[in-house]
Amino acid sequence: MESEQLFNRGYYRNSYNSITSASSDEELLDGAGVIMDFHTTEDDNLLDGDASSGTNYTMTNGGNISSSTHLLDLLDEPIPGVGTYDDFHTIDWVREKCKDRERHRKITSKKKESAWEFTKSLYDAWSGWLVVTLTGLASGALAGLIDIAADWMNDLKEGVCLSALWFNHEQCCWGSNETTFEERDKCPQWKTWAELILGQAEGPGSYIMNYIMYIYWALAFAFLAVCLVKVFAPYACGSGIPEIKTILSGFIIRGYLGKWTLMIKTITLVLAVASGLSLGKEGPLVHVACCCGNIFSYLFPKYSKNEAKKREVLSAASAAGVSVAFGAPIGGVLFSLEEVSYYFPLKTLWRSFFAALVAAFVLRSINPFGNSRLVLFYVEYHTPWYMFELFPFILLGVFGGLWGAFFIRANIAWCRRRKSTRFGKYPVLEVIIVAAITAIVAFPNPYTRQNTSELIKELFTDCGPLESSQLCQYHSGMNGSQVVGDLSDRPAGPGVYSAMWQLSLALIFKIIMTIFTFGIKVPSGLFIPSMAIGAIAGRIVGIAVEQLAYYHHDWFLFKEWCEVGADCITPGLYAMVGAAACLGGVTRMTVSLVVIVFELTGGLEYIVPLMAAVMTSKWVGDAFGREGIYEAHIRLNGYPFLDAKEEFTHTTLASEVMRPRRNSPPLAVLTQDDLTVEDLESIINETSFNGFPVIVSKESQRLVGFALRRDIIIAIENARRKQEGIMRTSRVYFTQHAPSLPADSPRPLKLRSILDMSPFTVTDHTPMEIVVDIFRKLGLRQCLVTHNGRLLGIITKKDILRHMAQMANLDPESIMFN
Repeated sequence: MESEQLFNRGYYRNSYNSITSASSDEELLDGAGVIMDFHTTEDDNLLDGDASSGTNYTMTNGGNISSSTHLLDLLDEPIPGVGTYDDFHTIDWVREKCKDRERHRKITSKKKESAWEFTKSLYDAWSGWLVVTLTGLASGALAGLIDIAADWMNDLKEGVCLSALWFNHEQCCWGSNETTFEERDKCPQWKTWAELILGQAEGPGSYIMNYIMYIYWALAFAFLAVCLVKVFAPYACGSGIPEIKTILSGFIIRGYLGKWTLMIKTITLVLAVASGLSLGKEGPLVHVACCCGNIFSYLFPKYSKNEAKKREVLSAASAAGVSVAFGAPIGGVLFSLEEVSYYFPLKTLWRSFFAALVAAFVLRSINPFGNSRLVLFYVEYHTPWYMFELFPFILLGVFGGLWGAFFIRANIAWCRRRKSTRFGKYPVLEVIIVAAITAIVAFPNPYTRQNTSELIKELFTDCGPLESSQLCQYHSGMNGSQVVGDLSDRPAGPGVYSAMWQLSLALIFKIIMTIFTFGIKVPSGLFIPSMAIGAIAGRIVGIAVEQLAYYHHDWFLFKEWCEVGADCITPGLYAMVGAAACLGGVTRMTVSLVVIVFELTGGLEYIVPLMAAVMTSKWVGDAFGREGIYEAHIRLNGYPFLDAKEEFTHTTLASEVMRPRRNSPPLAVLTQDDLTVEDLESIINETSFNGFPVIVSKESQRLVGFALRRDIIIAIENARRKQEGIMRTSRVYFTQHAPSLPADSPRPLKLRSILDMSPFTVTDHTPMEIVVDIFRKLGLRQCLVTHNGRLLGIITKKDILRHMAQMANLDPESIMFN
């Protein structure tokens, strides 16, 4: 559903029926596009109070800003729909918090009246813990299901288990007595497609048949995934984290966290991962967890009727999503705090921690990887790191920062080209082409053919006596050719050099394909591909340093630490550090990333190398541009997101940014008691503004309050249905008492109950850096500009985004949501 103006959009006359006919808050989908639906259940009673009652406070800041907040008048009967929001609009955080405080006061005052009211107050107090518990349970269960299904379907590209079709390759050979140590993945129960179709396991014919079947399954999975997304849930594509960040900042995207999106994203995520595309399931798991949180929040009126409270649940859900994606509960909480959440009070921190705990417990109970761990690539290293190794670790950080900056620019350029050319109109064709190229190029190289998570596990793993990987084929010190498993540094054998070439080709392939894959119309995460690129680079550097230490152990760098015959370099550690550096370069995460990686791998004593590499990658990446990939995609899509990390350093004033500008039409305003219903509807139909300042009179321009367009339309339609005598010539008044009217006048319409009596105001000389700070910290939608108490203009969130784009020499219209 396209919208030219985010904050200047609304309903036209006679649209109330379309609002009240909605059956749910979900998005209704059909094959052609998206039909938006709106939440219409009755909201909490509008808050009571006027200038003499309720809570009043005054806020002053350097720019002479003042605001006196009064609670809204209470209607005799609440109007259904007032206080809710249109699609693609921003919530009013201040109003939502006001509503929640009034609801809490009401419950507290009634709880001593009866045992039933006391029980209701207990239920209300515990509903927050209950909803995050349900979210954690659902997230853990779905993550386990996705992991098991993705592993099985990934192995389906290579063959099938005849003894039990639902077993993947590893499970199929678990019970076999005919596996050998060297060929532990070969057993009679597992048949490749060439064995099934041609009856032969070796030779060029079987290789070609396996190649063809690999491409066939990859294309089939990718085609099914993109078709399901296109037909049933267009919002199920992509990572989901940029949109979740925007939603948590207060933006409304109906259906993005609905049940259809959850169901289709869960199914297509398995298909997309199994197709072999250069993507991961970790980012989309955050979206899946947030869908669970959103759906469960509708079971509790405390959250379903308050958009600000609902976002507290979504913050906890995002923590649960990372907890099950990486097996990192603490990292999940820090990820929610550092990366996605806009408003994160202490209470949300505790609930996020609990949701992550429950989700991790459920995933551990399911044990999808069969290793009694929360994650596939848990590793343990047996040697410490040495001071001289900080130099290669920092070099890996530099590589990660350069990779991150390059990836963000290249991917955003490709996504912008996709949006602006005809190629973007054929998403199914694009997915098929990318999947075909990926499958054709990936199959010949064993490091690109295997599942990316399996690749990272192999790269992280230290070489020991039980490892049969090519990466561990070192020469023995005795006869020069035997593959050994002792822990001392030793010369690389032909297998290691062969693996280095294959890894170098895999690195180039992953870099190119990830740029074109992230953003296509299937669920696609970025965490695993970025970690794979870093792990490949890190393992190559690690082997190089290891061989350098072996052949030149008398260099001053190695002399003190590396004795002959001792093990002092762990190539797997370099892979882990490289993975963290590359992921940090792309996302610009720091604290949460380090915690995720050491929870992921169990490498707690290697926290200093991780911190050094991650900080270096952030500094290098920030030198080319301060925004991470998620912020870049938010800006590309034009979502109204004010990033708290971004500094506003310009010296403009509120009067330079407000509307109306010079030579522009005057500001559309309402007078408090001079308008008729016909005049009011005429103003609404002739303008597209989201709200209107209410003033005493056109002559005085003294500010009374602010009325939202949606609330005005709903109130008028409701009055026509429920009150007799409301006509087009009826006088509309926003005052406490009706104006004196002639005896034959039609019944007047009182709209004071929908009037915000305390809109935030700044003076025309307020510096914009203070205005931007107010918008960020209070989550405002708009702010009125006055001079000596007289209304001059209005500043909306969109005006600020437009102004910031102009200051950055960007075309402001090119970044607005369309």
